[in-house]
Amino acid sequence: MNIILGSSSPRRRELLTMLGVTFDVCSIDADESYPANLIAAEIPCYISQQKAKAFGIVEPDTLLITADTIVWLDGIVYGKPANEQDAENILAKLSARTHQVITGVTIRTAQLSHTFAATTDVHFAPLTTQQIHYYVTHYHPLDKAGAYGIQEWIGAVGIKGITGSYYNVMGLPVHQLYKELKALDIVL
Repeated sequence: MNIILGSSSPRRRELLTMLGVTFDVCSIDADESYPANLIAAEIPCYISQQKAKAFGIVEPDTLLITADTIVWLDGIVYGKPANEQDAENILAKLSARTHQVITGVTIRTAQLSHTFAATTDVHFAPLTTQQIHYYVTHYHPLDKAGAYGIQEWIGAVGIKGITGSYYNVMGLPVHQLYKELKALDIVL
């Protein structure tokens, strides 16, 4: 089966590689806005579906995987920060709190389209203004939902623990993806 990862994220490429499959990468230009009435997991699921639709026709013997990740806290979505100041503001809001990282994944073939979500609770320790500034200026997390990467310095010093998938926090819940593909009888 020809597998296509519809994402330009280097982390998603790294994570999909862990499944031991060969795949192509296709950057999909899709509108990432969503209806205002959607909440929590509905949001990244909707966006991952929009990315899958924007890809166009999926040829026979081809599997398309698209995904979107958000950070959810107090009913507010924290996506990618607009700039460094926005990143610092987001991290200040996450400090000493527990938030959810939610990834929506859409699996498409010529015969089916299936979407699921994975949620991980992330428990942040209190972060000082200096720690936040150091992280943002040294690691430039502008391409990450919630303005952080768990696999980077901030994850080591600022995250007390998680409940759920570590890989989901990185951007692709590989265990659940593998499980969903098996349940759909899709052989990799």
